Amino acid sequence: MAENAPEGWTDTERALWEAFREGEVFDRRCGQDDIDDPFGDALWGPGRTVSAEVLAHLLLAGPRPTAGRVASLRMSGVYVTGALNLAGGHIDRYVEMRGCRFEHKILISEASATTLRMVDCLVPRLEASRLSTTGDLHLARCRIPDGIRLTDAKIGTDLLLNLAVIGGDRYGRAVSADGITVHQDFEAERLETRGELSVRTARIGGRFSLRGAQLHADPQNRVCLNAVRLNVGHTLYLTSSADGGWFGSRSYYGSGYGQSPPPDAPSTPFRAFGQVRLSDARFEAACLISGEFHLEGDDEVSLRRIHTPELRFTCKIRPTGTVSLSRARVGNLVDTSEAWPLGKHLRLTGFVYENLRPVGPFTVRQRIAWLEGSAVEFQPESYEQLAAALRRDGADDDAREVLYAKQRRRQETLPLPARIWGRVQDVTVGYGYRPGRAGLWLLLAWALGSIWFATHQPDPLKADEKPNWNAVLYTLNQLLPIIDLNQGAWNPGGTSQWISAGLVVVGWLLASTVVAGATRLLQRG
Repeated sequence: MAENAPEGWTDTERALWEAFREGEVFDRRCGQDDIDDPFGDALWGPGRTVSAEVLAHLLLAGPRPTAGRVASLRMSGVYVTGALNLAGGHIDRYVEMRGCRFEHKILISEASATTLRMVDCLVPRLEASRLSTTGDLHLARCRIPDGIRLTDAKIGTDLLLNLAVIGGDRYGRAVSADGITVHQDFEAERLETRGELSVRTARIGGRFSLRGAQLHADPQNRVCLNAVRLNVGHTLYLTSSADGGWFGSRSYYGSGYGQSPPPDAPSTPFRAFGQVRLSDARFEAACLISGEFHLEGDDEVSLRRIHTPELRFTCKIRPTGTVSLSRARVGNLVDTSEAWPLGKHLRLTGFVYENLRPVGPFTVRQRIAWLEGSAVEFQPESYEQLAAALRRDGADDDAREVLYAKQRRRQETLPLPARIWGRVQDVTVGYGYRPGRAGLWLLLAWALGSIWFATHQPDPLKADEKPNWNAVLYTLNQLLPIIDLNQGAWNPGGTSQWISAGLVVVGWLLASTVVAGATRLLQRG
């Protein structure tokens, strides 16, 4: 292999050839921010310009390194003309580009590489479907106006899109990464997109972080995040990013990497302007959601059928559209009462959760309103699920309150005769969940019966006997027929007979409710 640059290369390209062999940084920056800005309007002359064919030659068929050196392509402040085509190639050299401009898109589909780092670069479009790397793929702080394609790519360690600004393609997609595999973390903190971020059926071994990201749906495609059937080995973050350390930092990550902002610290929330689809996703550690969801019309945050040990839903601003958790299964549900949407924009059909761990005050009344605002139709399983979770936490009284609310809601769906009977049950015994109410009615019946029989003493059963008469004990004996108070020697007739029979019936109904309530209290104790 020749040790000299090919004929026809410019002096700048020959200098890059030598820097490649030496493993040194090819730096063409002048030190003036307005000129060195790759996103600015300053013209870069021949001293900073190389052909895309030169880069392809170096990466696919480059020279041997100088003795004692490791060849690598490391350049800063360079303008690359033409389309860089590395599709199907094998890149075994380390690649790092900082503050560079590309005239045309980069084609690297079906290629294999070690580590590829591009930081603060302007690239019209990146085509990298089925790219395979053994190391990282970094696109931090890059601007890619026409989007990225990473469909079915395999990233050996981390994928980094922090602070990148990515526009949409002709289909309204900013990042097409369906089927991608990232063996470690996918970091896209403070990412800004103008189009759909699609990671359907993706597999991420570590964390998927969208802290502080600003996702804007394209007008022709109302989806801004499409992560259907996503599989995350650790945690998904749709949360805020602390402002400190990001602005002015020239590192890959910024000092806020991997940290949650303190409650009072200035931060940038995750914002979604369009539909968010996480249906059928799996999160092995947790799914953390505390961002802003600006939805229109039928737009939805879909968490249908997700599986995760912990779901945190703690948005400070209620989503303006629908949030669906239908058939989702979570361990701990960590939430706040202010985080959920209002006006029948919550779907909880078949939502299963083991424990409730609210961050702030969340009373049982608010929980019931949470359920009753979840759907237009009555869904008894939602009430049973909530009551079961409250019982697991030892809140038996709250669980009964939920089941009582279930019966009252059910009554509204019944025919008129059943509604009337249900209303009677509600007023008298609270469907069995208000034993105290039954006790009050029992006392009232006792008092009214005692008043009646105090002035309407019945005749004795046997005319030759004169048993002692006590109107109060006689009434109580009728209300509690299982108890003998020695008042059974009387034979009421006429109106008194009907009143006596009524007291027996009322006693059986009300006393059984009181006894059932007392039994529950004893069992809980």
